[in-house]
Amino acid sequence: MITLHTWGTPNGYKISIALEELGLEYAVRKIDLRREEQFAPDFLAISPNNKIPAIVDEDGPDGTPIALFESGAILIYLAEKTGRLLPAAPRPRYETLQWLMFQMASIGPMLGQAHHFLRFAPDIVPYAIERYSKEAARLYKVLDTRLAGCDWLAGAEYSIADIATFPWVRRHEWQGVDLARHPNVKRWFDTIAARPAVQRGLDVPQ
Repeated sequence: MITLHTWGTPNGYKISIALEELGLEYAVRKIDLRREEQFAPDFLAISPNNKIPAIVDEDGPDGTPIALFESGAILIYLAEKTGRLLPAAPRPRYETLQWLMFQMASIGPMLGQAHHFLRFAPDIVPYAIERYSKEAARLYKVLDTRLAGCDWLAGAEYSIADIATFPWVRRHEWQGVDLARHPNVKRWFDTIAARPAVQRGLDVPQ
């Protein structure tokens, strides 16, 4: 059994979607960020950075429990555990990992800043709004260019790179981005959004 410690954020949805896609049995523990439950000592023991998501897999690689934090690491672990969503052959594997790292290094942090300054910041900060809005537009252009030549971010196969990126694109309106201006991203996004496992994953936690 896998226990998923999560909340309703893009990073949290990555893991619930992956678990649903992979058909793994899991339980959910809600970590209510509004109540700062991520700072509780028992969660800190699992996630040293006090961030969701985190998992505890009672059936770890050596047959003993393993706890993991950081969504990218969790996605790789789950993919390797099941032999799915991450190709075994070197070339497509590295293709997948580079787009996963692109999400981790750029899509998540930069679009997260756009979220914050456009929607949640207590004060209007024109410099920050301009900086992160421009970066969001640039990143969507990178995605659109990539998806002009292939169905999925890593090429021919749906993978953990797509799962990692999708929940952030789902908040495109919060980032001031019109998907109609990025038709390849919109086609990719609509295809993923229609997957039953993705729809189930977006219901976690209820």
